[in-house]
Amino acid sequence: MNNRQPQNTLPTISTLDDLAKRANYSLMDRLNADPDATANGDDHQPRQVFTGHYVPVKPTPLADPEYIAHSKDLFRELGFADSLAQTDDFMRMFSGDISHVPEPMSRVGWACGYALSIYGTEYYQQCPFQTGNGYGDGRAVSVLEAVINGQRWEMQLKGGGRTPYCRGADGRAVLRSSVREFLAQEHMHALGVPTSRSLSLYVSKTEQVRRPWYSEGSHSQDPDTLISEAVAISTRVAPSFLRVGQLELFSRRARKQEHPKALQELEMIVLHLIEREYADVIDNTLSLAEKVVLLAREFRDRLTSLVANWIRVGYCQGNFNSDNCAAGGFTLDYGPFGFCELFDPQYQPWTGGGQHFSFLNQPAAAERNFHMFWTALRPLLASNDNALQQLDEIRNGFDAVMQMKMREMWAAKLGLDRFDMVLFRELAALMMETSVDYTILFRELSNLPEDIGPLQKRFYKGAAYQADPEGMDLRWSEWLTTWNALIDSQPRSRDEISQQMKRVNPKYSWREWFVVPAYQQAAEGDYALIRELQEVMTQPYAERSKEVEEKYYRRKPSELSKLGGVSHYSCSS
Repeated sequence: MNNRQPQNTLPTISTLDDLAKRANYSLMDRLNADPDATANGDDHQPRQVFTGHYVPVKPTPLADPEYIAHSKDLFRELGFADSLAQTDDFMRMFSGDISHVPEPMSRVGWACGYALSIYGTEYYQQCPFQTGNGYGDGRAVSVLEAVINGQRWEMQLKGGGRTPYCRGADGRAVLRSSVREFLAQEHMHALGVPTSRSLSLYVSKTEQVRRPWYSEGSHSQDPDTLISEAVAISTRVAPSFLRVGQLELFSRRARKQEHPKALQELEMIVLHLIEREYADVIDNTLSLAEKVVLLAREFRDRLTSLVANWIRVGYCQGNFNSDNCAAGGFTLDYGPFGFCELFDPQYQPWTGGGQHFSFLNQPAAAERNFHMFWTALRPLLASNDNALQQLDEIRNGFDAVMQMKMREMWAAKLGLDRFDMVLFRELAALMMETSVDYTILFRELSNLPEDIGPLQKRFYKGAAYQADPEGMDLRWSEWLTTWNALIDSQPRSRDEISQQMKRVNPKYSWREWFVVPAYQQAAEGDYALIRELQEVMTQPYAERSKEVEEKYYRRKPSELSKLGGVSHYSCSS
């Protein structure tokens, strides 16, 4: 499951002029701009956008930008020279100033609107106009589409300033959240989980904003103070940033006949999605109905695989609304996310998220998002009963496919050729009652221990364990005996099984208490820890030095339990 892409070794893009030669703006060239938009992109106040697929917007440059980091892995894959990240032209562009980019690059970026559904329920009130016409990219501005080595990439500034969708906010992202997103995207890619990627990270040396956050040592659920934080821009990269919520927006407009071109704009955005994300599996010569049915099937496959991968590595997308669900089937929006440390099926890092988006409820949340995707496609097939029936069958089959992917994932984590429900249920109960570290436990199991000793050192030893330690140890020993017998019954050698498990179960995982000091030090101008974490987190399966292991392969200290901004956090960023 660790499917990292092959990397280029010969840089071919060492200047912004080199990159400009690859510019190719499919979304702006082929879809409809908002007819009420300004041509020059000076469009930074909240307003209703009634039609069109995008609004031309100029990003707001950072004041006095400073380089923090870039993704060496992504640069290598794109053929970018590492030196490019600190050139004046590149830094100016990706800190928000696109007023002097070389031709044929556009000197105007774009932002998109989308609808909001939370766990399968349509919402309008988050839009400041209560109509759904003011919700979208409030602080994300795309500035480039480029075709590089045959692959199209869109580059988007997170924290690029106000857009018409900003709902009155300042359009900025702070350094804290930008560091988190920059590190998390590349960590997820290294884990083998489909994701948007991180290109670069710049911070303003002079511009700050006020944000609610936690006071030092606070155990409050919600932020209890206001702090001034430096603003930053991280550039995220993906084949597209099309979301399920975008399809929903145009489908809602078509369903309610809000304007004469509503159905046409829905068809345009769906065909554009296919071209951007599914051209390799959906033949362009097929009819619209055939394309839509295939799209639903392919997205179902990607979404179910994605969520199984999330759970494999301990990731929890704390706010998995339809607008945070990439229609290309990869991880998008690293705001209120977290990684499960102490195993808890109801783990939820975001204080506003609720159990419906908790760790092991993510398959159900994905099904609700797929339901909205299915709903959005239906108007395109209104006159084709056969295609509608096929679409409905795909929708109705979601749960079976999701469960199959989950069983395969759990079997792989346990080194088994087939999923064993009885064995798994006892393990889940033991993990809960013992209070184990999710990542460390499975990595230790990857060494195929035959007794409880190696595992016992990794237990948090919760209340149930402390009430009957001998009984719990006996249950673990019995479970290990049963599991080892299943391992030995398989045709592969124990060494082969161990190596396979280590490719599935990472050794190093995101732990918020590693990242907090990194962004705190960055606020003082020290970026060394960010770069150290970047190096560790982009090799999460590797065995490392004893020094690295002692520092990063360990349980959460008890004094950090329930600490605001570490164990839980708000969405303010």
